[in-house]
Amino acid sequence: MRVLYIHAERFSWDPRDPALDIRDEPVSGSASNALVVFVSVERGDSPDEGFLKAVAADVVETAKRVGASSIVVYPYAHLSTDLARPYTAREVVDRLYEVVKAQFGGQVLKAPFGYYKAFELKCLGHPLSELSRVFKPEEAKTEKRAEERRDYYVVLTPDGAEHDPAKFNYAGLDDFKALVEKEVFKRELVGGEPKYLNYLRKFGFEWEPMSDVGHMRYAPEATVMMELVEDYAYMVAKSLGIPVFKIRGTNMFKLSEYAIESHARLFGERLYVVESDTDLILRYAACFQQFAMVKDWVISYRHLPFGLLEIADSYRHEQPGETVLLFRLRRFYMPDLHIFTKDLKEAMEVTFKLHEVIFREIGKLGRTYVSLYNVTEDFYKGHREYLVELARREGKPILVRILPGQKYYWVLNVEFHIVDELGRPREIATFQIDVGNAQRFGIKYVDENNQVRYPVIIHTAILGSVERYLYAVFDTMAKMEKEGKTPRLPTWLSPVQTRVIPVSKENLKYAMAVADLLEAEGIRVDVDDREETLSKKIRDAETAWVPYIVVVGSKEEAEGTVTVRERGGGQYKAKAEELAKKIREEVKGYPQRPLYLPRLLSQRPSRH
Repeated sequence: MRVLYIHAERFSWDPRDPALDIRDEPVSGSASNALVVFVSVERGDSPDEGFLKAVAADVVETAKRVGASSIVVYPYAHLSTDLARPYTAREVVDRLYEVVKAQFGGQVLKAPFGYYKAFELKCLGHPLSELSRVFKPEEAKTEKRAEERRDYYVVLTPDGAEHDPAKFNYAGLDDFKALVEKEVFKRELVGGEPKYLNYLRKFGFEWEPMSDVGHMRYAPEATVMMELVEDYAYMVAKSLGIPVFKIRGTNMFKLSEYAIESHARLFGERLYVVESDTDLILRYAACFQQFAMVKDWVISYRHLPFGLLEIADSYRHEQPGETVLLFRLRRFYMPDLHIFTKDLKEAMEVTFKLHEVIFREIGKLGRTYVSLYNVTEDFYKGHREYLVELARREGKPILVRILPGQKYYWVLNVEFHIVDELGRPREIATFQIDVGNAQRFGIKYVDENNQVRYPVIIHTAILGSVERYLYAVFDTMAKMEKEGKTPRLPTWLSPVQTRVIPVSKENLKYAMAVADLLEAEGIRVDVDDREETLSKKIRDAETAWVPYIVVVGSKEEAEGTVTVRERGGGQYKAKAEELAKKIREEVKGYPQRPLYLPRLLSQRPSRH
């Protein structure tokens, strides 16, 4: 922050034209014997209390030294070329004004933010009448750390006991210990190249080199997997047993909207800002769109609880060195579900079912979670037994991070972590209980007594983002291979579920007929009609992890059968109809999508 002090005999201002979409009311004003504090808020400045107390202390001390009877805080963008974004700058100026007012005994005024203003100033001209300052947020951090009550962690066990993480016995709890090491003791994660990265190329998950860092591209195989997970996320949401509305919306929102601006502050420098006729941000989840939509609905208590789900293309400005394929991205797809409930009690009841479904879905991959519960101190004191009940349902300890004296829009924010093949905790699913955003966005319902109320909102990604769910799938494959097993994708997720391989050209017609039958049953099937040896075709299908390789030759054609090589299983003969029935049973309860490639392999260009 850069500040210019002018001790003025008199000072007045008059707002003229708007300069920004984010702005205050255009109020004129004047002061005499005033210390005018021209303020430029720079990138990296924040409304941190410790920082602003340090700035305010200097302002008040200077005012007293020069004998000023009033102070004017004046937003002034012309002292710096590295300005903060308007929504941050306005908050910093507003908070500085409040802190100065609390410390100074005389009159404190603030000129409006966001305008071109005319002003008249008569400087008194003594040696201290013109001073400049530069304030750095980091200089106030040491003092703040000494003053604030820090977050602390406890291990909560299913029997309700509370333990010090440093003294807890982790015998037989290696995954939970890894979570505690990372979150509590901030110990470095194990290094090494994760094996799942070797799998991604075959399925077309890649970085896009012609875009910003952290942006991916998805080949046809990857695309069908992404869309299957998107479809499945909606099916899973509906399994909660409440009404769920699926919507679509925009990914750009105006920072001039108060609700958007105040919510966006939570993400700070991680925001993507788009400069257009007005400052826009790219959303980092589906919150903005869903809240903007639901505020226009007429909602009764009889409608609650209900959910909204959107597959939201989301943007987070992660650090370049931290981006990881499928796991940490700047642009990703989030099956974001928000559940609107009457009150905190109902929200907690709904989360019991939500918790069950989150663990059910990761269990289908043969995995489980270790859990970090971030809670406000008030929530922990008032609802500790609720957390114990969740630990009981998990059947193992949970890590609880308690945040004393801090205000968030949520009272509970849960992170569910798998531990990957390198022993590193990786957050996949999540849910939050939000007690602030309904009021911020103007979302209301009418209760049994015809009173207007604000719902409590549950934020959740049951599967995690689409990419992170697939990360968990491929990491499971890596663990299988590490254990000496054959990696095999779930059949419902396999881009090609069956590959038909004719032994010779003479068998191609029969191969196509078998493919027609399987495709009619909703099975993704292709045909290897290339002029290659049978052994190479089988080898290529195995390399592509096709779960069912079907070989047809003259003998099979004469018998009306197929020879099936099942990935990770044996080889057997069957009727094509029998194979179709087997695959249908295997993918029952999961979504279907067609093949996103030409059926014939001879029609596909090779990739570098």
